Amino acid sequence: MTGPAAVPVTVVGAGPYGLATAAHLRARRVPARVLGEPMDGWRDAMPAGMYLKSTPRASNISDPDGTHRLCDFRAGEGLPPIGDRYPIPIDEFIRYGDWFQRRCVPEVERAVVTGVEYRRDGFQVSLRGGETYVSRAVVMATGLRPYARVPAELAPLLGLGLASHTSDHADLAVFAGRRVAVIGAGQSALESAALLNEAGATATVVARAQRVLFGDPPESDLSADRPLPVRLAKPGSTLGPGWSHVAFSRVPQGFPYLPDNTRAHLVRTVLGPSGAWWLRDRVEGCLPLLTGYAIRSVEQADGQLRLGLRGPRGRTETLEADHVLAATGYGVDIDRLDLLDEGLRRAVRRGNGGAPRLSGTFESSVPGLYFTGLSAADTFGPVLRFVCGTAFAAGRVSRGIAAAQGH
Repeated sequence: MTGPAAVPVTVVGAGPYGLATAAHLRARRVPARVLGEPMDGWRDAMPAGMYLKSTPRASNISDPDGTHRLCDFRAGEGLPPIGDRYPIPIDEFIRYGDWFQRRCVPEVERAVVTGVEYRRDGFQVSLRGGETYVSRAVVMATGLRPYARVPAELAPLLGLGLASHTSDHADLAVFAGRRVAVIGAGQSALESAALLNEAGATATVVARAQRVLFGDPPESDLSADRPLPVRLAKPGSTLGPGWSHVAFSRVPQGFPYLPDNTRAHLVRTVLGPSGAWWLRDRVEGCLPLLTGYAIRSVEQADGQLRLGLRGPRGRTETLEADHVLAATGYGVDIDRLDLLDEGLRRAVRRGNGGAPRLSGTFESSVPGLYFTGLSAADTFGPVLRFVCGTAFAAGRVSRGIAAAQGH
């Protein structure tokens, strides 16, 4: 049994998923310590000048009463109503997250968690500065950064400062005047390349994909404004129009019943690598796009890089650069969560790629250890890659913890 001094729940992380979980726990009167710098993953790991690819209705952080949506924040700021055709600037979304935190989770502690260890009476949580305490349950809401994926051929360049992941940069203007090879074909790659170009760098996109794709503009600001036949054929959802998007966004509880390979494919490809519709004019005709190419060799001398590329029908190219920016996404593998003690990581049952297998309440095979956000996408599907997934996740996690602890 857990001693009386134990904290009922610790939420590690104060981004959208951590804040939503904490808000729902608060509504259920479950005491929790919420640890982390609010919105730090958005403030420190996404570049200035970025816009969210998600539409406004897919960008609401969930609170139990549904009164702290992005539109509520904008109304409080005296800003006009917006619809699906409005790209959200990252600085506005960060301000929204800070506003949500102040109103819904004022108890956030700006503390750095250095370790979580499993023990018989719960979990020992260690903080920078030396504090340790026991918590009966822990919710890992650590966001994307621990899972940043960099191609193996670029790994030797990381320590030399010649390569980095997009999550390493809050301002791409530091590359002004330099030649940057951007690896990838998704929103992160294309928007980073556009921002680099606009900041005075020379950016070149290198992508395995045979062509770069861009989404279509929404037909209207509100899904209900579309003609009825169109709405019947492609009903609206937070993830966009279409029956498959409706299924992924409204019934994620059915996703765990799909075969492993199918789940892995859908998490990777649904709303997969492509640029937002509003980004096309900043990319096409503005910067070089080497599509159908993969890196086959990397040479560096005196801080200069020569990338050997292999393209269609065996064609080869050499690209000279000063830096390589990997916009190659994220791969969930809890072995990369250094905060968790090695023994605790080994005890967690895994799914695709090392992602945790979770119960219907987001609990792992270790009782009391929960994962939310991207960490839960292998179990519950692509909606967990987006802010709109906070509603399903926070409701389920808080309900499970409250039931387990008799609240």
